[in-house]
Amino acid sequence: MSDPSQSLQETPPPPRRHPEWIRVRAPFGEEYTRLKSLIRTLELNTVCSEARCPNIGECWGAGTLTIMILGDTCTRACRFCAVTTGNPRGIVDVDEPRRVGEAIAQMNLNYVVITSVDRDDLPDGGAAIFAQTVREIQARSPRTIIEVLTPDFGGDATLMKKIVDAQPQVIAQNIETVRRLTSIVRDRRAGYEQTLNILRAVKTLDPTRKTKSSILLGFGETTDEVLETMRDLRAHAVDLLAIGQYLRPTDKRRHYPLMEYIHPDVFKLLKTEGMKMGFTYIAAGPLVRSSYKAYEAARLFETAP
Repeated sequence: MSDPSQSLQETPPPPRRHPEWIRVRAPFGEEYTRLKSLIRTLELNTVCSEARCPNIGECWGAGTLTIMILGDTCTRACRFCAVTTGNPRGIVDVDEPRRVGEAIAQMNLNYVVITSVDRDDLPDGGAAIFAQTVREIQARSPRTIIEVLTPDFGGDATLMKKIVDAQPQVIAQNIETVRRLTSIVRDRRAGYEQTLNILRAVKTLDPTRKTKSSILLGFGETTDEVLETMRDLRAHAVDLLAIGQYLRPTDKRRHYPLMEYIHPDVFKLLKTEGMKMGFTYIAAGPLVRSSYKAYEAARLFETAP
């Protein structure tokens, strides 16, 4: 990505071994062990495990995790994602919000991210369960800061309103990649404009809600395209941004090939340019994922005038 005009699709395939800046330490530590044990006991799904996040040790060690509700089977098949794709057949655990609320209280977390698989098999996409989960956490752990990473609900702002009305502090919806590659990398039911419009809808419904999105690099985008995507997000009033390196989950054909490892200096450049655009906070780096160090941004809000 050093040449803004060069498409990464024109570069040779990356080496099979990760470069030195893609190195993940094995998870360890007392807090990590405690949360791992509780998650198993409480039978919770975490996107940290399901999506094979490289930062699981660091985030859990800091007492932050991302819980995945509405099951572990996604109705969509985005080509970058490790989560299982299938048909959940409308099955919903209506008691899940209560159990998650009790679990968060037991874990005594300062910050929690609630996400879910896409549930296009449900009339409301799971919005009601999502909102109830937020309320159950608020009732039992009023000090816990809540970030939600939601589906796009097919672009239906009336469904997003259910989430907004529950008043989590941060509402995220990931754009994932640049406009040109969206139809190739993401499921056909997702959309570049659809994501932007949902993010804008949050601000229209409640201007005080903080919004967030995420971009993965290494699909074949150019620097200019990434900067354009960042400008589009700011034009839709997005406050927070995460930029990370795509790492292919498997060698299976359904998973999009990794076109290039992006050097850390590029992430630094994008962060600098993004802050000039007006983002409140940007996490950018090879191992950054959507919810990486989410609690750092929350601390900024707590001290903001």
